[in-house]
Amino acid sequence: MTTQFVLVSDDKDFFNFMLEKLASRKSDEFLLYSFDDVINNAHLLKSSIIIINSESDTDKTTAVLKIFREIPTIVFLFNENYEYITECYKYGMFDYITPLTSDVELQAKLIPALTVASILSKKNRYRDILVKNNIISDINEVFLDYNFIIDKELEKLQLKEKKAVFVAISPHDKEKFLFQTNHIETIILNNIRMNDILINYAPNKYFLFLFDVDMESAKKIWNKISTQFPLRIYAGFCQIYNQKREQLISEALNKLHEAINIEKDLNVDINNINTGYGKFAYTNFKLFRQEFRKKIEKVISPVFYQIQQKYSEKLSGITIQQGSGDGYGTFNIEGKFSNGSFKITSPGFSKINIDITLQRKNGNIDAKRITLEPDELEQGLLEDLLEQFISEYTQEGA
Repeated sequence: MTTQFVLVSDDKDFFNFMLEKLASRKSDEFLLYSFDDVINNAHLLKSSIIIINSESDTDKTTAVLKIFREIPTIVFLFNENYEYITECYKYGMFDYITPLTSDVELQAKLIPALTVASILSKKNRYRDILVKNNIISDINEVFLDYNFIIDKELEKLQLKEKKAVFVAISPHDKEKFLFQTNHIETIILNNIRMNDILINYAPNKYFLFLFDVDMESAKKIWNKISTQFPLRIYAGFCQIYNQKREQLISEALNKLHEAINIEKDLNVDINNINTGYGKFAYTNFKLFRQEFRKKIEKVISPVFYQIQQKYSEKLSGITIQQGSGDGYGTFNIEGKFSNGSFKITSPGFSKINIDITLQRKNGNIDAKRITLEPDELEQGLLEDLLEQFISEYTQEGA
């Protein structure tokens, strides 16, 4: 079996020294990198054995160790400085060698490293299959099919009767494109436990399962994570009991956008605001109707049009239509075997209803209603709910 050895140093003499030490392994592949180059090519070295010449630069050595925590990394030390050795172990060093390490000792240290590299190679082959089938992202351990994963985890939680909190996570919609690709998920993954699960449901938007915690503990975990973002990231929390997937997602998204709305500067006449959380107290039906018409014009219709344009070419054999009128907005989707309706109405002067219906040609009908306060219905939440509606429609078969 061929093993990929990566030698890292800014000193060419080190390469010659290690290649001579490893000369007996003629079937293996050897890659030689400077410290800067190995960092730039980190994505290519998923199941290698890395040997770093720490004498070149101790700070760069620890920087490389942090990046390659999962990969067996052996550090070459000029002498056994136990304080520095402890620091290297803390950052993920697998083992270390010195100029006095004999060939026999080196081979003994390589055997467990080779075992780990073999396991990583097998793991990466499985991972490539999951990426190819669009189950996880190609960069991080982030799941993509959120409907399937949520159903699966809810089923497991019900069987084990364990506590868990479900979190919806998003930056403000005006700021979500300021984040670099994978930045949000990388920070979250680096600060949650191995058994917690992160799921992507829209660009820079995520669901998170935190297991064996209550709401208070979940919020403490999130508060610690949130301090590491350059911009504000919002979160909505739901304690999981026996909710269905759709109910859980709706509840979490409502909590998320409630958290976003609390910080909004609402330019509303003070006479039209309740004390508490800034909810509109529309005391006048005519005033409410005027505000709802503005909501249709500035939020509902633009979002409906945007989502229609996004999916019209992606979903073959499916027709998407959207429209609005006095006091309502509709988004309809129709395929060969089913049709779906997403309708927003204002039944009175204090609430907004979203009625979602999925009707199969065999006569089966699934229907649900989401009721919102007027100021809760904003662009981000509406986009999320529409994305969820389309996902559920396509999952069940169009």
